[in-house]
Amino acid sequence: MLAITNPLGNLAIFTGLTSDKTEREKKQSTLKASIAIIIILIIVVWSGEYILKIFGLNIPAFETAGGLIILLMSLSMLHAKTSEIHHNQEENNEARSKSSIAVVPIATPIVAGPGAITTITINTHRYQDDIDKIYISGVCVIIAFTLWICFYFSSFFSRILGKSGINIATRIWA
Repeated sequence: MLAITNPLGNLAIFTGLTSDKTEREKKQSTLKASIAIIIILIIVVWSGEYILKIFGLNIPAFETAGGLIILLMSLSMLHAKTSEIHHNQEENNEARSKSSIAVVPIATPIVAGPGAITTITINTHRYQDDIDKIYISGVCVIIAFTLWICFYFSSFFSRILGKSGINIATRIWA
């Protein structure tokens, strides 16, 4: 889950999207995004399979589709391109003009997007006991907390890395 949610790569994206925001607005966006990430991922843990059934999808088909999405994201990383599946430049430009970028596009689809949802749904299908779902929910909380830490200290990281460092980090991890 840590590789799929990609805190360091998303830190660079968060920094880019909040470059024109005040520190207070960045901290508010950080908190809202983290809460939205927890809510989205926990909903997927406990009802993801039921949602698939409503749409008439089965797990093997979902595994295949999710695997293709993750493969395409990986190939774009290999070629040092930003994945269009995960990060659309047009959406990012639109997001910069919005007053709050916390829920859309940061929480979803960037962090709690297709890769994270697929990974959680497949794992909750494999480990169906309630105790397993509680563990997976705990992992989701830890992931959201890790992202909160990265986003909270985004100004510090952007000062250390500078504009070039952020561009490099975005290329490597996004």
